[in-house]
Amino acid sequence: MKEFSRKIPGILLTLLIATPAWFLGRQFPIIGGPVIAIVAGMLIANVFPGVMDSQKINLQDGVRFTSKKLLQYSIILLGFEMNLFNVVKVGSQSLLIMLFTLTAAFLVAFFVGRLLKLPGDTTTLIGVGTSICGGSAIAATAPVIRAKDEDVTQAISTIFLFNIVAVFLFPALGRLIGLSDTGFGIWAGTAINDTSSVVAAGAAWSIAAGNNTALEIATIVKLTRTLMIVPITLFLSIYTMRKAKSSSKGNFKFTAIFPWFVIFFIVAAIINTFAGLPGFVSGDLVLIGKFVIVMAMAAIGLNTRLKVLLANGIKPIVLGLLCWFAVAVVSLLAQNVIGYY
Repeated sequence: MKEFSRKIPGILLTLLIATPAWFLGRQFPIIGGPVIAIVAGMLIANVFPGVMDSQKINLQDGVRFTSKKLLQYSIILLGFEMNLFNVVKVGSQSLLIMLFTLTAAFLVAFFVGRLLKLPGDTTTLIGVGTSICGGSAIAATAPVIRAKDEDVTQAISTIFLFNIVAVFLFPALGRLIGLSDTGFGIWAGTAINDTSSVVAAGAAWSIAAGNNTALEIATIVKLTRTLMIVPITLFLSIYTMRKAKSSSKGNFKFTAIFPWFVIFFIVAAIINTFAGLPGFVSGDLVLIGKFVIVMAMAAIGLNTRLKVLLANGIKPIVLGLLCWFAVAVVSLLAQNVIGYY
């Protein structure tokens, strides 16, 4: 308890930032609470640097705990929105497309990231965020690869930019291309980064179409895509383990790097699918998880220094643009071949 009590001031600070960010995010879902929390945390840390460096109040321990441990716990709670039957029903139709888009995103991230000489963790987070599910995927991957807070902030900021663009661009492009309701739903679900932006784009299309087909398909495909967090984080944990093991001269333990929270994420999905939890219970658990993510993003913002963030300039945005373009094009090409247009 004594050790945990040292964390309380920092946790309370992130809670103080996250609460208004959460409500503002509900009012402006395209921006979202996590982005608002990161910006607020960065402003406090950089405009008032003495806050985090204060000798009177220990904030660092609690902020660090929130950005690492609480972030992992929040991902577990997100599993309670997964229904495996829906995943199998709709996800099976889009699984092949997801495999193509995942491959495209990671290939582009790897080669372009090296070409631009970006840090490996920044490249990985942008690739994961683009190919899987935006901020949630970045949040799940960051502790696995032990990414710095500056890397997380750059990735979240890049993903946020293209989330906004997608909401306005995708419905217009979909009509220009001549996509069906089903085709647009799958395209939005596989190629738009964040859940809120997928829902916004799907809703815009459905309102114009006069039915909810595109919105429903886009949402389910997006939730199915979220499950890709599991194999990707497991792969990255093994990769990180091997790197750490080679540099630790035999003193490295696999249990220290294995993403146990992903296993509990799967357990939560199984419970939600087969235990028959009341809707308000699973819904509240997911809301708590999403709120804790906002707290974690506030903590990451508090640990971010603008000088480090701006060191790479426009390079992360270029990488994000190319990854996003690759995912959108590959998704359309795969649909065309399969016949979902």
